[in-house]
Amino acid sequence: MNLLRIILFIALSSSLLSAGSFKRVVIDPGHGGKDKGAIWGGVRESDLNLKVANKLANILRANGLDVTLTRNSDHYVSLSRRAELSNRYRDTIFVSIHFNASTHTYVRGVETFYASSSGKRLADSIQSRMVQRLNLKNRRIRLGSQYAVLNKTNCTAVLVECGYISNWTERQNCNRSWYQSLTASAIADGILHYR
Repeated sequence: MNLLRIILFIALSSSLLSAGSFKRVVIDPGHGGKDKGAIWGGVRESDLNLKVANKLANILRANGLDVTLTRNSDHYVSLSRRAELSNRYRDTIFVSIHFNASTHTYVRGVETFYASSSGKRLADSIQSRMVQRLNLKNRRIRLGSQYAVLNKTNCTAVLVECGYISNWTERQNCNRSWYQSLTASAIADGILHYR
């Protein structure tokens, strides 16, 4: 009986120690193709998602991580296909990039969703750095188990909302290259510190 407890303790300890270790990041630029996502003031969410995702991929590759994008151009990829792509790999985390919108145009800020305890830790790591770097309202991390890309992936997964394009001020910034680079840098920093 004591031997069984020792084996279980060792197994649990090693899984906790390796929970944040990964070799690959699957970056999911949300929407694309026939699914443009939110559109406000002529700005399409799907375009912004891809721009930030490409910048993020470059930063992570420069830091020695393998990166897979669920799409690298403006084409449609189903939600289940996005999850399937991440489930092909071991030692992987999944980061879905989005921009938010609301009919209440005063709403602003960044938020990050998760569906597991490891996802919660990754979400917290990314969210804190985004708030700090972008100096935006902290809409906190939130349970997002309703999102297919979070609940159908087998690995640690988060969905990051990088700002509200329905808010005039945030939309102006979100559509600028410097903001996209700063956002990608903050997300990358959160990923690397989670590691």
